[in-house]
Amino acid sequence: MLEFKNVTKNYGRDKPAVNKLNLKIEKGEFVCFIGPSGCGKTTTMKMVNRLIDITEGTILVDGKDINDQDPVELRRSIGYVIQQIGLMPQMTIKENIVLVGTLLKWSKEKKDERARELLKLVDLPEEYLEKYPHELSGGQQQRIGVLRALAVNPPLILMDEPFGALDPITRDSLQDEFKKLQKELDKTIVFVTHDMDEALKLADRVVIMRDGEIVQVDTPDEILRHPANDFVEEFLGKERLIQGRPDVTTVGQIMETSPVTVQVGESLKSAISTMRDKHVDSLLVIDSEHVLKGYIDIEIINLAYKKADKVEEAMETEFLFVSKDSLLRDTVYKILRRGVKYVPVVDKEHRVVGIVTRATLATLVYDTIWGDGFDIEETTASAE
Repeated sequence: MLEFKNVTKNYGRDKPAVNKLNLKIEKGEFVCFIGPSGCGKTTTMKMVNRLIDITEGTILVDGKDINDQDPVELRRSIGYVIQQIGLMPQMTIKENIVLVGTLLKWSKEKKDERARELLKLVDLPEEYLEKYPHELSGGQQQRIGVLRALAVNPPLILMDEPFGALDPITRDSLQDEFKKLQKELDKTIVFVTHDMDEALKLADRVVIMRDGEIVQVDTPDEILRHPANDFVEEFLGKERLIQGRPDVTTVGQIMETSPVTVQVGESLKSAISTMRDKHVDSLLVIDSEHVLKGYIDIEIINLAYKKADKVEEAMETEFLFVSKDSLLRDTVYKILRRGVKYVPVVDKEHRVVGIVTRATLATLVYDTIWGDGFDIEETTASAE
C-alpha cells in the first residue's frame, strides 16, 4: 500500500532531516510515527502527499511513484487530518465535509448523500450539517475534520497529531471512536504523535524515530516487551513496564470479581447502609439481571438526598467501563488519563463481572518492578 525506499530529506544542514528511510506499510494497517522533537516523523509523513519534496529515494502509494503524479491530484486522493482541524469558518458542516468533492465537481445530490452517510459514522445528528464550525465543540469539530478526510473514500489517510489539542477525556473518547472506525472501513493510516500512550493504544505497529532514522518498528506489545536499545527503553518510561508483562495482557486476568453493587429500586438509605457495611464510598448500580446501569457515591448521595429516594433517581449514567477482554495496557491508559479510582468490567451482555482499581494496578506495578517482597528479603538474608 505505502512503501518508503531509501527516502532522504536534506535541507543542506550537517545531518539530513530523514536519512535513508525504508519501511513498508500494508493495506489496512494503522502505523504510528513517534520520537523526540526534530526526529523527522512529521517530515516523513508530509513527503507522502508531497507537501515536502523528497531529496533522494522513492515513495510508492499502491505501487505508483508519487513523483510521477500531479501533486494536487495526489493530495485529493489521500486523506489528511491535522491538529488545527482547519475547517472553513464561513462554510457549513456539510460544505466542509464535502469540500474535496466540490473541487472534484460532484453533483449536489452526491454531496448531500455523502455528507449524511459520513455524519452517521460518528453518531452526530443530521441537523448538524447546516451548522457552522463555531457552533460545535472541539471534539465535534475534530470529528468533522476526520469525516472530511474520508469524504472521497481514500484508501490512505495521513494524520498529524489530530487529537493533541483536545482535553484528555474528549481525546480518549475520540481515539476509541477512530480506532473502531478505521477497522470497520479498512483504511491505511499513517499517524504522527508525540504521545507514547496514544501510539501504544492506537497502532498496529509503532515506528520510533531518532535523528531522522528508524530506531525500532514493531507491534506495541513487542516494543514494550523487547525495547531495541536504551533509548527506546528510556523513551517508553519505567511506568509502562506493567504494560509489557507477557503473562498479564487482559483486564480479566487482574480484575477483582466481587465489586460492591446496589440494585435499581433500592433506596438511598439502603445504599448508604451498604457503603458503611462494606467500607466503600461508591457502589455500582445494577438491575435484576446484573446489567450495569450506573454508579452512585457519597458525593452524589449528598447532593441528591433531599430530592431523590431511589438510587436510579440519583445515579450517574455517564462513566467509563471496559470489557473483560480489553487489553490491560489500554485500560491503564484510560484510568491514568481520566484520573478515575476504578473501572467496572462487563461481559458481552453488559453484565458486571468485576472491577479494576488503581490499587490493583499499583500492586501489579510493584510486583513487576520489585518482585513480591519475599524474594527481596530472602536475597538480603543470603547476602548476609
